[in-house]
Amino acid sequence: MGLKGYLIKRVAIALFILWVVITLNFYIFILSPGDPTHYLMSPGMTQEQEQLIREMFGVDEPIPVQYVKYIKNLMSFGLIPPYFGVSHQTHEYVTDELWWRLSFTLLLLGSAEIGAIIIGVSIGMLVASRRGTKLDVSVMGVGLFTYALPTFFIEIFALYFFVSYIHQTAGVYIFPSTSWTSYPRPEGFLPQLADIAWHLTLPVACLIIISFAYWALYTRNMLLDVLTQDYILTARAKGLGERAVLFKHALKSIYPQIVTMIALTVPGLVTGAMITETVFGLEGIGKWYIDSISIANPDYPVVEAILFIYATLTILFNLLADFLYGALDPRIRVGARK
Repeated sequence: MGLKGYLIKRVAIALFILWVVITLNFYIFILSPGDPTHYLMSPGMTQEQEQLIREMFGVDEPIPVQYVKYIKNLMSFGLIPPYFGVSHQTHEYVTDELWWRLSFTLLLLGSAEIGAIIIGVSIGMLVASRRGTKLDVSVMGVGLFTYALPTFFIEIFALYFFVSYIHQTAGVYIFPSTSWTSYPRPEGFLPQLADIAWHLTLPVACLIIISFAYWALYTRNMLLDVLTQDYILTARAKGLGERAVLFKHALKSIYPQIVTMIALTVPGLVTGAMITETVFGLEGIGKWYIDSISIANPDYPVVEAILFIYATLTILFNLLADFLYGALDPRIRVGARK
């Protein structure tokens, strides 16, 4: 199979998986017991009024009709009517809140992911070049310790220390405790940008502390394997310095693996915010999902839209990882032509 055929096959499989995921997503909620609009009913309503509410949200229609409308809502990608459907809680289009929440979530987790990758890969390269030293053991020990701790533990501890304890002892706030911005907002673009950065500093720092060890350990282990290869020994025998060997030869050979891992972790930026946004009171996609999946007050259109976005991103970035791996690693292209 040629490279073109390989890619076409991968795209076809991805589309099939996406269809299976969104179909299961539909039936999980449609077959759940109870009426998702029951919380909108009040004791004084007549049966006609209750039926009118069910008709408004389409829950009284046959399942095949609901499924077709559900697919139509998702395929709009929130850009054209019906905009992922109407929220059961706000009675507004899901898109009205989705995009601004998503942008804040991506800002939060994107900053943390970029920081963790830069710091983790740099530390992994450093300790790989000093394998077995005290620096290697201590850095990896600290990293694995923080990585093993629950996310909420580090975040709650950071809130207590930097917000509550320091305020009580010194009477100042180093970092704010909740929200994306101050109220009232500062005037001007740059002051607003600085205010958002101030609010995001603590949650971003917590996420970097939690996840940098993953990238450091992954980079270290990959480099330790590469540094034992024959071509590395040849480069050293030619008189190349250790810095040139590390950056020009060893690091270059693990680019495909690093790029693949980056592509595979990007989808988690959407739903990985659940704990962090809840702890810090940030109104993003993660906290919105938690609020919408409540048993007492479910908002199925919101939950379905968020899960659809997550599934789509996961599949797209898996495809991107395959494409990038083939572009960066000649062995993949050669294997695909056979």
